Amino acid sequence: MWIKRNERIRLSGDDIPRSEITPRPIFENRRRILQATGAAAMGGLIGVNGEALAAYTTPDGKAQKLPAKTNPKFVVPDKVTPFKDITTYNNFYEFGTDKGDPAQNAGTLRPRPWRVSVEGEVKNAKVYDIDDLLKLAPLEERVYRHRCVEGWSMVIPWVGVSLSELIKRAQPTGNAKYVQFITLADPSQMPGLSQPILDWPYSEGLRMDEAMNPLTLLTMGVYGQALPNQNGAPVRVVVPWKYGFKSAKSLVKIRFVDKQPPTSWNTYASQEYGFYSNVNPNVDHPRWSQATERRIGEDGFFTPKRKTLMFNGYGDQVASLYQGMDLKKNF
Repeated sequence: MWIKRNERIRLSGDDIPRSEITPRPIFENRRRILQATGAAAMGGLIGVNGEALAAYTTPDGKAQKLPAKTNPKFVVPDKVTPFKDITTYNNFYEFGTDKGDPAQNAGTLRPRPWRVSVEGEVKNAKVYDIDDLLKLAPLEERVYRHRCVEGWSMVIPWVGVSLSELIKRAQPTGNAKYVQFITLADPSQMPGLSQPILDWPYSEGLRMDEAMNPLTLLTMGVYGQALPNQNGAPVRVVVPWKYGFKSAKSLVKIRFVDKQPPTSWNTYASQEYGFYSNVNPNVDHPRWSQATERRIGEDGFFTPKRKTLMFNGYGDQVASLYQGMDLKKNF
């Protein structure tokens, strides 16, 4: 039985608050973590030379290619995670709670035609077709670290443009303090919506200065091709210094608002998932440490975990955004 919000269950005669129970989706996902890390001895082979990226598993030959020049300012020196792992080990609860469910179930998603509404506190509200978004600015390939709140990480060669390119065209008014991201919620395409895990549609948000940071990527591809469905096709946002759930997938609305917007995981369990959700090894999740992580596709199960980097290693670019803030209170 699914554990619903504000619900208490009985176990061995004792009432236990929901905050002390591992939600079923996360419990199930742990099995996939063990499987993936235990089988990762193959590792990824990467060459980063400003022109090409490679790994032992090649991208889908049938997918739309997205030619993009690698931007060396946004390339971490880590090994890139193999394409196979990037596309078969995902959190995308609209297609199931197990890490392998999105790759298996996301074939029902229809990424074309696709439109994204830019609205709210802006002078130039507009509905963009996916092809319009692909032409906002020259596409860049950026190799970002990706860190999940559950303790696993990847290194992913995304393709997209800085979200600031879209924001500049929208011309936010002085009332715009936050940007809210709303994702598709169509039961005919997303079988996971039948499970009341979250309040659909999925919602995320950033402060305006976070959204304008050059690192924040409006993302249309991975590994030089259009995003696979399970990775958030056809367009998503990627915020590499925050935990992965902040990087909303399959966007249909980008709203500029004057107040901090509600976000899905924060609404579900505010004591576990903060609005900011910056990667921080010094602030643990209530049920597990954030001090270390396992790199999917690289580290074997018996390989020592990596130390988690503050802001996922992007402190030079983003630490100033939070100067003077209590990052334990504003987690």
